[in-house]
Amino acid sequence: MTEKANPWRNRVIGLLLAVVIFAVDQGIKVWIDKGLNLYNVRVVEVLPFFDFRWTENYGVSMGLLTAGSTEGRLMLVAMTGAIALFVAIWMMREKLMWDIVPLAMVLGGAAGNIRDRWDHGFVIDYADLHFGEFRPFLIFNLADAAITIGVLIILARSFLSREKPDEAAPAKH
Repeated sequence: MTEKANPWRNRVIGLLLAVVIFAVDQGIKVWIDKGLNLYNVRVVEVLPFFDFRWTENYGVSMGLLTAGSTEGRLMLVAMTGAIALFVAIWMMREKLMWDIVPLAMVLGGAAGNIRDRWDHGFVIDYADLHFGEFRPFLIFNLADAAITIGVLIILARSFLSREKPDEAAPAKH
């Protein structure tokens, strides 16, 4: 059976992938908080270029739209929830696995960060990749990585899979 022949199988796999990303993200955050006690320790050096660093992100991507109040936090939860709902509907309309997987990554990551914001009022970020003082990324978490990789795949597929103009069609003058 071809990938196109069973779109519901692909959609279920996409939903399962989103749930796995959500669960692993939340599990890591519990380990970071309770297991490593990173909230109190603040920094655990893992490698010369990678640390676990407790960071409370009160905004969204790259700290934008920072919410300093309960109302602001609820607005961010509602806004990101609406985006996640849009992504879920989009994913359920797709048929091909290569269109579903990146959407599932975005959905699972978004759900993890939404849960953090709802439970804590902020998103727990902890992964600090650095080369000396140079940081190619802000401090992030697994959910952020899943969202970023998913969006990059969606963009790459949209640029690389454009329909070519029909060469057999007569030219219009």
